[in-house]
Amino acid sequence: MAFSFKDIIAWQKAYEFVLLVYKVTKKFPDFEKHSLSSQFQRAAVSIVANIAEGSKKLSKLTNFG
Repeated sequence: MAFSFKDIIAWQKAYEFVLLVYKVTKKFPDFEKHSLSSQFQRAAVSIVANIAEGSKKLSKLTNFG
């Protein structure tokens, strides 16, 4: 069975966090929707992306085949 970053619990929790951030920022006032909410969303997505990227690097280090 192939390893996937989606199997990492930290990635799963971070993905849930992304969904929550998008849900919460959707309720922000209009004047914040393109500034503060965008920053929150990008930061949350960055966490998920960094975990996925790190798992790829780790799998390259541990995969000798």
